[in-house]
Amino acid sequence: MTKLLPTLKRWSVALIVCVAAIAALWGGTFNDSTSAMAAPDTLVIATTDTGDEIQRDNKNFVRDAAEKVKETANKNANRVERATDDDSFIQRKAQRDAARIEKRANEDAARTQKAIDDNVNAVERTIDNIKDVFSP
Repeated sequence: MTKLLPTLKRWSVALIVCVAAIAALWGGTFNDSTSAMAAPDTLVIATTDTGDEIQRDNKNFVRDAAEKVKETANKNANRVERATDDDSFIQRKAQRDAARIEKRANEDAARTQKAIDDNVNAVERTIDNIKDVFSP
């Protein structure tokens, strides 16, 4: 029994090493394709239309997220209202919380949209500066 345990340990370690080596070799065969790599000599300069589109998409995402938050807050307040007696303390608190959540969602969305505008404008300025450097 005392000789069997160390032998099992050695075999299990050897098995784990072999499985890891096979997995590494097998996974390495899928990395041979370099067709998806970007060409190093290609200069890609983003256009203003792309920046505007990205900005619009991001702002829409922020608006949608704010609307979902407000919708969920109101839905939860309505659930509390249905579950409690008329004009209870808990019901009034749920309504105040929903109003506060809506207000915060609007503030956060406005702040995030301003940050998106600032970032996109900074990127556009940088792109314009790069274009100026490379233009004859």
